[in-house]
Amino acid sequence: MFPYVEERFSPEEEAILQRYFTNVYGPVFALVNLPEVVKGALFARYSRSPKDLRRLFLDEFVGDLEIAGDATLDATVGMKRAEALYERVFFDYGDDSVAQLGAVHLACEQASNLLTKILEWGRLMSYLEQSTRYIGYDRRFPSGHYRYYRPPAVLDSPLGARYVGDMDRMFDTYGELLPKLQSWLLTRFPRAPGDSDFVHRQAIRAKALDGLRGLLPAASLSNVGMFGSGQSYELLLLRMRSHPLPEARIYAGLMLTELRKVIPSFLQRVDIPERGGEWSAYLASTREDTAALVEELWPDAVSHGADVAVGSAQPPEVRLLDFDPEGEDKVLAAACFPHTTLPEDELLRRTRALSSEERAALMRAYVGERKNRRHRPGRALERTDYRFEIVVDYGAFRDLQRHRLLTIDWQPLSTDLGYVLPDIVVEAGIETPFTHSLERSQALYEALYRTHPLEASYAVALAFRVRCVVQMNAREALHVIELRSSTQGHPAYRRVAQQMYKAIAEQAGHRAIASAMVHADHSWSDVERLERLEEVRRAEKRRGERAGRRSSG
Repeated sequence: MFPYVEERFSPEEEAILQRYFTNVYGPVFALVNLPEVVKGALFARYSRSPKDLRRLFLDEFVGDLEIAGDATLDATVGMKRAEALYERVFFDYGDDSVAQLGAVHLACEQASNLLTKILEWGRLMSYLEQSTRYIGYDRRFPSGHYRYYRPPAVLDSPLGARYVGDMDRMFDTYGELLPKLQSWLLTRFPRAPGDSDFVHRQAIRAKALDGLRGLLPAASLSNVGMFGSGQSYELLLLRMRSHPLPEARIYAGLMLTELRKVIPSFLQRVDIPERGGEWSAYLASTREDTAALVEELWPDAVSHGADVAVGSAQPPEVRLLDFDPEGEDKVLAAACFPHTTLPEDELLRRTRALSSEERAALMRAYVGERKNRRHRPGRALERTDYRFEIVVDYGAFRDLQRHRLLTIDWQPLSTDLGYVLPDIVVEAGIETPFTHSLERSQALYEALYRTHPLEASYAVALAFRVRCVVQMNAREALHVIELRSSTQGHPAYRRVAQQMYKAIAEQAGHRAIASAMVHADHSWSDVERLERLEEVRRAEKRRGERAGRRSSG
């Protein structure tokens, strides 16, 4: 049984929800019979609300929609004929392109932070995840439970009571420190003239949530809104059904049930033994065989839950592992290619012979005047790649992992690499309870690892480091570095973005490519600014302008 806390609805609310959601009470459901703009707006609001999406719809959206005429809606009308046509084209002839044209908005609720990284693996889908930067985890469910995943295998073991007790105490510490840190921040950052009390307190709360998110364990629950084609969901489900984490396999079954209510034909191959069954078995066997051989070759390279002094290990945060010394020459040649009749190797030969002034002029012409970071240069920047090894706290890793176009892979989450202690925690005088909670996290992880190695990662707090590799072309690097170095970003990943920029400019020597990243922010401060203040100010201004337009209309 999936450990899910149900939201309760009245009979009247159920009658409304049944028109638009494929499941009224389960953790997974698709959105149907709603305009695309409403689905998009729901998911956008979802990422910053602690509510079940269906409760959010009832509380904030129904009042603005005309639903009186929707009482007889049936999502299956016309489905059978469409399915017959689809089977003839796709299932019999294998035309996968057809499956790229039907898409679904799917809500995945109460997923652990381990599961969210599995859900967000695919490149060709869109995701909005509930943010620890906006939502406090000090509140409990109406059932009285804190919002964390309870793996059935652990609860049924001798460690079950300890798991729940230690998790509750970790959340207790988070809840106790949140008002203390907010009070300190209110003193540290007095309200600026012109700012409303609402703007000031919102910015203060955001910084406090940023500072304490490292206390939350990976078992913390999140809601994820997904949008993807039938083909994307098929590939995701095949991976999830072969995944070693039981939560992922159970969740795959829930997702398949709901998706088949909307796009049944697109998912016919998933559980056919000789099709999806063989595919999932292939994925599982290659993973297991590789892991077994690696452990046989290098037993010392595989974690066995060994005791490591908490906070002691401090490996380099960012290392540039690989790059092409001729990368800039190749980018410039690629920029010239569509404007000539020459083959690319000849353009590369001529590019190498350019003077430094000519090279700089060519790059300036290609990049142009970028008035904001959304003005991105063209695909010539995809001609060269960088491969980084990054060791960062799991909270920041979650943000980097969302960049789907780059290649990213990571090692199992453990406590082996120590943790990151935010400067703001030290300055606010709450370091002792913060570190004691992390020590509890590590002790629980080590106890679980001996009998439940897969589930042990649920106990690891987000402040602990994880090692990952990231490979991306220069165009994606420009996007990632400019976005993640911006002043409203979390200090943990801002630092990573700034180091990546420096490595590209200095270690790789690609100064012309680095010069294109004009919107990268190189300032640094963990405690000297309210990162979200400007964003909250802009939001309040937009609300005021909308209110003004409504009153004048």
